Amino acid sequence: MTSFSKREEAFERKFVLDEDLRFKAMARRNRLLGEWAAGKLGKSGQEAADYARSVILADFEEAGEEDVFRKVSGDLAAGGVTTSETEIRETMERLLAAAVEEVQAGS
Repeated sequence: MTSFSKREEAFERKFVLDEDLRFKAMARRNRLLGEWAAGKLGKSGQEAADYARSVILADFEEAGEEDVFRKVSGDLAAGGVTTSETEIRETMERLLAAAVEEVQAGS
């Protein structure tokens, strides 16, 4: 195997690993966001866990995170919870940073 082939394989492995970490971090962020929104909606226990799971599943509707934002903002509005778009988006960013740290730490 040539040096070039080895480098190419190393880059491919790194890409796969990076994508796996990104997927895990986004799923974790969505769970944390679901737990945050569930708390605002007055949900607890299994009901909160089920809601968090529904936020994770919402991310599979389309590419990007707008599907998750729409779900959470719509559910909060339907539940009579007043939150701004900025608050939800800032929470999403903050929770993504926390999720990345958790995933990288292996927890």
